[in-house]
Amino acid sequence: MTDNQVKSGSGSSRYLIAALPLVIVATLFGVFGWQIMFGRDPSEIPSVLIGKKAPQLDLPALEGSQLPALTSDEIDGKLTLVNVFASWCIPCREEHPFIMALSRDPQINVVGINYKDNPDNALRFLGELGNPYSAVGVDRKGAAAIDWGVYGIPESFVVGPDGTIIFKKVGPIDAKSYEREILPVINRTVGPASKLMN
Repeated sequence: MTDNQVKSGSGSSRYLIAALPLVIVATLFGVFGWQIMFGRDPSEIPSVLIGKKAPQLDLPALEGSQLPALTSDEIDGKLTLVNVFASWCIPCREEHPFIMALSRDPQINVVGINYKDNPDNALRFLGELGNPYSAVGVDRKGAAAIDWGVYGIPESFVVGPDGTIIFKKVGPIDAKSYEREILPVINRTVGPASKLMN
């Protein structure tokens, strides 16, 4: 191999290496552009748990709440919304009226995982905004949130009566997601859910 051929080969390698970041950026733009054009929300994060059995729950009760601890028995055989919340979470306050509305539907069992929170603050939160939960488990260290694949709070999971996770909502439930995501999932599972926020 001549010196010119060696130089030519190493020059080509340099061009390929230099073009690599451009190719990666173009690919990312293509993926996000496709999601936007076809109506997918780029903030949606798929969960590997959808269609799988919900992780076991064995969380202690929120001290002073009179609510039971959150165990797997509390969700077994019921259509359940598992809501991960904390008193220090501002979006949790924003979604709370929707969690309250869901709790008024007798077909839906609403339970909470209180994430890395001070128990007194959590009690004040529920006292001020209302308690939608039939059970609250305290996840002081965040281990349960890891098991459930929580990215950040609030997050909510709809668990079918058979214990399978059928839906995950990342971020706060708002009017749009309540009407277009949460209620249709409930309707498909157990029939028409409450549509009115009262």
